[in-house]
Order: sequence, then structure tokens, then C-alpha cells
Amino acid sequence: MSMTYRGTVALVTGASAGLGVEFARQWAERGADLVLVARRLDRLEELARDLEKRYDIRATPIAADLALPGAGAALHAELEGRGIRVHTLINNAGFGSHGALLEQDPAQVDRMIQLNVAAVAGLTRAFLPDLVADGRGALVTLASVAAYQPTPAMAVYGATKAFVLSFTEAVAYETRRSPLRVLAVSPGPTSTEFFDVVGSRDAMVGKVATAEQVVTTARRALERGTTPPSVVAGLGNRLSALASGLAPRRLALTVAGRALKA
Repeated sequence: MSMTYRGTVALVTGASAGLGVEFARQWAERGADLVLVARRLDRLEELARDLEKRYDIRATPIAADLALPGAGAALHAELEGRGIRVHTLINNAGFGSHGALLEQDPAQVDRMIQLNVAAVAGLTRAFLPDLVADGRGALVTLASVAAYQPTPAMAVYGATKAFVLSFTEAVAYETRRSPLRVLAVSPGPTSTEFFDVVGSRDAMVGKVATAEQVVTTARRALERGTTPPSVVAGLGNRLSALASGLAPRRLALTVAGRALKA
């Protein structure tokens, strides 16, 4: 069964900016209805109106704090109550920070782990039965090139993305006998609000991609005859991820620490 857009519903988290907006746009352009989730309702409503007008689809904005425990199950229950069945889940919400762990705000560290790890696992578990049962859509998660080696100065962020990559590849294998397409996409630095939240440009290592380039890479991987469990966006990033895997662990750690100005 091939991937289908028209007649399906795609849920996009972190849909108020950056990659989330671009995921929503590309799926809407191909005829998918949308559920747009983030904390900033005003942005979601504006995006929903624009996409509905441009692409003649239905977009449902929902304000939710996915960093709260149980957010995935609560969102699934809300959509079920509204009669909305999701066919594609795009786990895009997440954030990072730069600086030594010793200097990080403990509350921010907890929130990062909750949003980048627990929310991804919780949302996936809540929606996966529906995704597998229908099989026309996909499960997409946002990992990062930071997932491929330790990341001093971004220790927690890199570790959360390593979880996302490993988790998604494992789920892809578990569901391999179903028609559902499961993909982790790992971008490098991308021109979004991410680095505004990080608060430092020291984490911007390598060529900066556009959101359109990253999302197009993910979509094309999903549309292959056989979808890979993961893909790295950008040739330079692919080479970097490959080199990190081949290099001795200690060397990869040292190179990453110098690059990130740890």
C-alpha cells in the first residue's frame, strides 16, 4: 500500500513555527486534512485559516502543552471525542539549550526531557494502534544529527535526540509487517526559531538548511517504495553522521565538544 495524503488526517506537533509549519504546508498541499498542535493558539488559528484557504482542506488547531505528563493520551481522547481519526502523526515538537549541564536551569532540563522524550513516546503509543490499523499514513519523528554522537554543551538535547532516533527505528522494525511508514528524520542546523530558543549560535555547526529542504527530504523518504527507518537531511550531515559512527567514541566526543564550543 502506498502512502496516501488526500482523505487522511495528519497531526503535526510544534505546528506554530518552523518545521511544523512546513510539514503542515506540504501535507496540506497534497490534500491531507490537519490537526495542528502547539501552545500558541493564535498562531495555530492563523495557520489553519491560511492552509484551508490555499489548499481547500480542513485544519483543526488545538492548543496543548505536550510537556505535561499524559498529554499524548489526553490529546488522543480529545480527538476521539471530536470524531477525528488520525492517519499520520508527525512528532515535531521539541527544543534544545546550549551550555554546560552544571549551568542549566533544572526546570528547563526537566521540561526538555518531558517534551523531547516522554511526549514523543506517549503520543506514539496513544496513536499507533490507529496508524497501524489504517496503514495509509506515516509516523514521523524529528531526531537530529546530534543523535549520532555525544554533544557536550548540549548534553541533554543530544541525548534526547539519540532516544528519538533509537526509539523510532525500533518501532519501524516492530511494525514492519504493517503498511505504516515509520521514519526518523535527522536535520542539521535549520533556519527556524530553534536557535532563538537555544539562545546561542555556537550550536549552529555546518551548513544551514531551510525548513522546506528538511521536510522535502522526509516526505521523499516516506514516498519511496521501501521507507528507511531513518534519514539524515543534507549531504554534509549524512557524511558527518557516518564519520561519527566510524570514529572511535572518544575522538567523536572530542570533535563534537570543540565544534559546539563546550
